[in-house]
Amino acid sequence: MDWTWYLFRFDGRINRAKLWLAMPVILGGLSVLGAAIVAIQSLFGGPTPFSLGTKDIFKLVDPDVYRTLKLADLPRLLVKLLGISLLLWTYFATSIKRLHDRDKRGWWMVPFFVIPGLYNQFADRLPDSYFMMLPALIVFVLSVWGFVEMYCLKGSRKTNRFGADPLTPPPPRDTRPRWDQQSEIEMVPRKASPPPVWRVKPGYE
Repeated sequence: MDWTWYLFRFDGRINRAKLWLAMPVILGGLSVLGAAIVAIQSLFGGPTPFSLGTKDIFKLVDPDVYRTLKLADLPRLLVKLLGISLLLWTYFATSIKRLHDRDKRGWWMVPFFVIPGLYNQFADRLPDSYFMMLPALIVFVLSVWGFVEMYCLKGSRKTNRFGADPLTPPPPRDTRPRWDQQSEIEMVPRKASPPPVWRVKPGYE
């Protein structure tokens, strides 16, 4: 399998199994990133406890995060930003290819991932009222729909606008011997004889 295409490119299709396979890869990347952040905290100082997950992605658009930022937190924040961006790229690349398998465009990641993530980041600052139950319900439905759509349902069985069915077996390998041009050509030695005399056949004169 082409791992560069699988983890970083957005074209083509993958099936459910390969999307599930991407989750241990991303979790392994989070573990490595967490170890790097702990090492940076031990070198430069800073708060020992830290969180690492999808909520950190949406903290990047939260102004309150930058108001409370300290100089000692800058190295940790930079490493966290670079690592989360790389893992987010991998998540989007595999998820969009899975949406292609469902014959859907990559823009479906907006209702399936972006909107629920933004709502969860700012939910504690929204007013408490019964009217806010409707957005919460919509976000819940979008999250469940996205999970079922990408992780549970089968893809298109035929070739769609994004490529061929990834479950289609590859064509059988051609095991016939390759044509050897030298074995098919016979070199006849030229004989020292006068050239033939060309004559018109009788009846055609």
